[in-house]
Amino acid sequence: MDASKTIVVDNGTGFVKVGYAGSNFPEYVFPSVVGRPILRAEESIGNVTVRDIMVGDEAAELRSILQMSYPMENGIVKNWTDMRHLWDYTFNEKLKIDPRDSKIMLTEPPMNPKANREKMVECMFEEYGFQGVYVAIQAVLTLYAQGLLTGVVVDSGDGVTHIVPVVEGYALPHITKRLDVAGRDVTQYLIKLLLHRGYAFNRTADFETVRQIKEKLCYTSYDLEQDLKLAQETTVLVESYTLPDGRVIKVGSERFEAPECMFQPHLIDVESPGVAELLFQTIQSAPLDTRSDLYKHIVLSGGSTMYPGLPSRLEKEVKQLYLTDVLKGDVQRFRV
Repeated sequence: MDASKTIVVDNGTGFVKVGYAGSNFPEYVFPSVVGRPILRAEESIGNVTVRDIMVGDEAAELRSILQMSYPMENGIVKNWTDMRHLWDYTFNEKLKIDPRDSKIMLTEPPMNPKANREKMVECMFEEYGFQGVYVAIQAVLTLYAQGLLTGVVVDSGDGVTHIVPVVEGYALPHITKRLDVAGRDVTQYLIKLLLHRGYAFNRTADFETVRQIKEKLCYTSYDLEQDLKLAQETTVLVESYTLPDGRVIKVGSERFEAPECMFQPHLIDVESPGVAELLFQTIQSAPLDTRSDLYKHIVLSGGSTMYPGLPSRLEKEVKQLYLTDVLKGDVQRFRV
């Protein structure tokens, strides 16, 4: 069977990425969202027909008149009915394929419940009729894409962050770490921070707008104290953003305070170490003879690792933890 008959679907909490085996990039990327009209007042808006079930791009376009639902939470399917609507949209509207002529590779997060995986595979075989189904762990595929078999993947998307050590192509589930702080949490925290500045955003209707503000303006602070001082004493960090209705808002310290919850989850009432500490703990829990390779091959993946400054902040904190906890402060033994 040729590669064009094998499709790859990465069902993320925030976005679905779908394409064909052998391609370097996905054919389509669209929001993992299902919408239902709050009131059926109009048959169409612009060139989009209003239907009882709206999915993906169309749902995102008409979000102001829809009750929105996300079938996946923290990387795990929570609503199977809506998940089927999402798959119908993927296979019929986007790819326009006959599943009975195709094979499919699905991705899943590490530590995905077995029942979740079984139901997903059962659905692909029995409801869609695919010829073959394979489920791969996202982090392992990330390393393969970098030409690596051993390394540690920090995978942070919209719903969940995982830190996955992989040795010789196999993930180590017993020391994989999970952090329930990711892109969606950063967006919600940004809504809260902007409220303190006097800008009121609705947590559902304006969520997409604030997500776009986050993607355009937010960054990870390398030195939090210095940036806070700059924000209090100067206006150098203030940026303007034009909202869809034409209003202009000013965003200052919120630009780096929102992503800070990934390093300090207590800011959003999550009891967990931050991403840097979890990364350090993961590598230190690995077999002694693999740790050196894991430290050398730290790979970041997912939209929530794309904040400017995040890689250098992560490196700085992991080095500091290594110096303090492993070398007990002996700088002479530390080789950068």
